[in-house]
Amino acid sequence: MEHDNLIACHECDTLFRKPRLVGRKVARCPRCGATLYSGVSRKLDGICAMTLAALITFLIAQGFPIVELETNGITAQTTLFGALIALWNENMQIVAVMVFCSTILFPLTELVALLYVLIPLRSGYVPAGFNRVLRAIQFVRPWGMIEVFMLGVLITIVKMVSLARVIPEAALFAFGALTLMFAVVVTFDPRILWDLADELGARNQRPLPRTSADSAATALGSVAGPPAPPTLQTDADPDPDATRGVPPAPRRG
Repeated sequence: MEHDNLIACHECDTLFRKPRLVGRKVARCPRCGATLYSGVSRKLDGICAMTLAALITFLIAQGFPIVELETNGITAQTTLFGALIALWNENMQIVAVMVFCSTILFPLTELVALLYVLIPLRSGYVPAGFNRVLRAIQFVRPWGMIEVFMLGVLITIVKMVSLARVIPEAALFAFGALTLMFAVVVTFDPRILWDLADELGARNQRPLPRTSADSAATALGSVAGPPAPPTLQTDADPDPDATRGVPPAPRRG
């Protein structure tokens, strides 16, 4: 049996043929009803543009001051990195490391890693270390907390208004835009890139028959092979007339 294009249900461990989903269709296990994966648009231009814009906005947010405080004729302003240095000098090294990882290291890693895999896939080839990069994206994604940092900054500004004059700087607006951009980027499921990589690999490695005899032999081999696993049940959202697969038989050991 061909072991390519197969998927096992993570709930009941039933093996299915993995159909290609287009649009907003969803593949469900017909035995237990678990959702296995969803189809998304194959056009990567939108997510590439959004990721690149988020990376540029991220660099702006890191390079400019966040707020400026003015009290009694004394003016002070700082960047996010300057705030981390101040935390470190105040013997709050653990807090400084946590803020650095959640607001700088992990978001930057996710954006750079996404661009590393999206741009080559959009060009039609799979980059080196593709699997490791995708696993790294899935690992760091839950730890990026730009929105939590933005909420903390806004609360601090509200409390500081009664003590000093607070002037928002460019980085504050950049962090606000970055929060919205990340909300779009994280909706993209990186697991779909594995499907795209499989399609590109199959397209590049698929042998083309040179003669009619080769074509006949290929067709005969596909007919004579053992029966394939059942096809997944798919439905569309919100289309109720989607095609459903045949209920599977128990998988043989």
